[in-house]
Amino acid sequence: MKKLLVTALAAIFFSAFLTPQANAGWNPFSKKDKAQIEIVEEEETAEALTSFRDNYTGLKKFFDTAYGYAVFPSVGKGGIFVGAARGRGDVYEEGVFVGKTTLTQLTVGLQLGGQVFREIIFFKRKRVMTDFKEGRLTLGAQVSAVALRSGVSADARYSKGVAIFTEAKGGLMYEASVGGQRFTFDPLEK
Repeated sequence: MKKLLVTALAAIFFSAFLTPQANAGWNPFSKKDKAQIEIVEEEETAEALTSFRDNYTGLKKFFDTAYGYAVFPSVGKGGIFVGAARGRGDVYEEGVFVGKTTLTQLTVGLQLGGQVFREIIFFKRKRVMTDFKEGRLTLGAQVSAVALRSGVSADARYSKGVAIFTEAKGGLMYEASVGGQRFTFDPLEK
């Protein structure tokens, strides 16, 4: 019974807060506005990358050595015992933009509040990047993110070929794990 209740609450939370508004029968963006949306997304990604590069010099070694990375300029997360997070981002392989990605996370446990944050995931090797692009990479409880403050710890390192850093943008939430994150990847159309 408890499992059913938790599942039902997760479904309600997910459908109420994370589904596109188009599902409600209203889409605030017409097709002609799609180009404007893409421009805004590109600007947000550029701003996030600038922040990661300029404000956290310790990330330089990751930018210099990673095979690729995914940057999420804005991830929204909220929950009351059952939580969810969602964000869209861009993927770069050997420094070249290769496609879009979506991050989705559902969590159950002690948590309260809401927050918005940026996230960057570095992939050390091509194999890990390929797993990410093919949907085989799920961040479990054993992978943790480094919450960026004034600098990056000198001992920050990869775990299972992945290094994750987050930067708070706003909100307050008791709980900040990245466990259970799943990703989709949409390659750049040529």
